[in-house]
Amino acid sequence: MFHRTTADPSLRRGITQQRLGRRDALRIGGLSALGGALAACGVPGQTRPEAASGSALGTFWEGRKQNGTVDFANWPLYMDPSKPELTKFTRRTGITVNYEEVIQEMGPWFAKVQPQLSAGKPIGYDLMVITNGIQFGRFRSAGFLAPLDHTRLPSFTANAAAKYTEESFDPANVFSVPWASGITGIAYDPDKVDGPITSLDDLWNPRYRGKVGMMSDITELANFGMLAAGITPGRSTEADWRKAAAKLRQQKDAGIVRNYYEQDYLDALGKGEIWISQAWSGDIFQKNISDGTNLKFVIPDEGGTIWTDNLAIPVTAANPVDALMLIDFFYEVENAASLAGYINYVCPVPAAQERIRKDAATGSGDDRTYLEAVANSSLVFPSDADYARLHYYAGFNTAEEQQTFAKIFDPIVLS
Repeated sequence: MFHRTTADPSLRRGITQQRLGRRDALRIGGLSALGGALAACGVPGQTRPEAASGSALGTFWEGRKQNGTVDFANWPLYMDPSKPELTKFTRRTGITVNYEEVIQEMGPWFAKVQPQLSAGKPIGYDLMVITNGIQFGRFRSAGFLAPLDHTRLPSFTANAAAKYTEESFDPANVFSVPWASGITGIAYDPDKVDGPITSLDDLWNPRYRGKVGMMSDITELANFGMLAAGITPGRSTEADWRKAAAKLRQQKDAGIVRNYYEQDYLDALGKGEIWISQAWSGDIFQKNISDGTNLKFVIPDEGGTIWTDNLAIPVTAANPVDALMLIDFFYEVENAASLAGYINYVCPVPAAQERIRKDAATGSGDDRTYLEAVANSSLVFPSDADYARLHYYAGFNTAEEQQTFAKIFDPIVLS
């Protein structure tokens, strides 16, 4: 698996560093060598699961009881190290949470737990955070995920944003609910460009020749190429991919792209080497907070892309009732607000925004300023109009389709 250098760990919240493992998983350039082990973050398959039937729910949940413990597997830096939410949960319920940051990339995680799940054995965790993508589809299609009993998730029902009840990779949230999300859009330096950037056309504008950054991650690159060509990524075909590649090749051949960047696009923006770039929402929020920059982030008129990390219960979980209680706990507004105030990614509970505003009003100094920035950020709390312009990534039904996708888009970055 391709690895990148992590970001400066001195960043206040550390989320840029935390996100890198999943960005690595997105990279399809090495697909021919990785084959089925590819971890393609945010790349949903086309198969749509049916809603769990009452009999399926009854079969799994019948006789299940609260046991007093939850073993929780998550990504690094996806919760305040002091774990205030878990302390509160234990105080309220008496349930002890064993929280471990053991997930670095989706491919290796799936490979690690697949043997136990295939044998019907526990994996040592009752709850895990898995990204919508190839591995999510494999977890689901293999029957490795427990169907969620939504009668026991009243806070999710009451407080989740509508966007997350319409996910193409898990319709009706049969097996998962979101932990957090992120957006791919455009970042730019307002002091360098001619007026606000609003369209993908600006990434092809000759006026910015040599000052545009695009992502070397071909999944992100390809999906922007499709959106620029008027194609919906989630419904795309091989013919659409070739059309998008031609659009991206046109951009490259015209000398508009300065470079295809990994994490270093942030430094290039900060130094003025590029003025406008594809970007991840959490990066720009953190860059502005930590370095005092004034970079702008927008979802283009034509649309941006969204990835989601999801809470799911392995079908062999020893403590699924306790895990379900913890899931619903994080959908209480106060707890969702506490989590969002630390991780700064898109919060799936819109009402948490007002709660953070109230917390800011009672705070002072840097804490107040910081919480106000979080509450007022569309990168943490997108509007309904923002959500309406976000797309899930192109999906693949077979390994052959993945290979074809890579062969079409790899030469743009590598040549």
